[in-house]
Amino acid sequence: MSRYDGKSVVITGGSSGLGLAAAQYLVDNGARVLVTGRNQDTLDDAARRLGERGIAVRSDTSSLADIEALAGRVSDEFGTVDALVANAGIGSFDPFFDVTEQTFDEVFAINTKGPFFTVQKLAPLLSDGAGVVLTTSIANQTGWDALSVYSASKAALRSMARTLSRELLPRGIRVNALSPGSIDTGKLEKEVPEKAAALKAEFQQSSPMGRWGHPTEFAPAVAFLAFDATYVAGIELVVDGGESQL
Repeated sequence: MSRYDGKSVVITGGSSGLGLAAAQYLVDNGARVLVTGRNQDTLDDAARRLGERGIAVRSDTSSLADIEALAGRVSDEFGTVDALVANAGIGSFDPFFDVTEQTFDEVFAINTKGPFFTVQKLAPLLSDGAGVVLTTSIANQTGWDALSVYSASKAALRSMARTLSRELLPRGIRVNALSPGSIDTGKLEKEVPEKAAALKAEFQQSSPMGRWGHPTEFAPAVAFLAFDATYVAGIELVVDGGESQL
């Protein structure tokens, strides 16, 4: 018998990167996992990787209509949910004076509004004692250049881990934040290809471990907060090789 046999999990932004690594880890340990994303090709690839225990659904976390439709699909597939991982997010590497209203609104719509309403709309489906994990970032506690909007959007999520836990704990539902540091998912190459090499070198140099993390090193932390940390609520668990701590 596998560790998470019979458990059902929803991971938004789970078709690639950290979300997919977490989904694969949970599937490999017996769980059924529904992942979401916006790119159909990426979703199709995720479905192939996850196999029969995986379900890939196209859904835009910035759209309330999509979130409500997702809740209906999750209800049809699982009935109740044992863990929800609000992982969908985008980066923003704009210097302060280059930030536009469009960029600001898009980042907050995906990184902050989306997770909030995802938890709200799926909360009725969460089983008593379920775990909710919000993927934040160590940027929520640092002052890096060109990350003002991104950092603020993730700091709001860290706050939600506390406030949503307070509101959901009467049902035993724990909400926690998981903050990755420099983990190599290929995201920089996609979002800022012209800056990727320099940023990766800078972050590697700042790491006490002298290296980037791997998505497979993030995945067990998701499972820990989702299922194993039964007396933990409202915390921020940092997975960054000591980057923000040492």
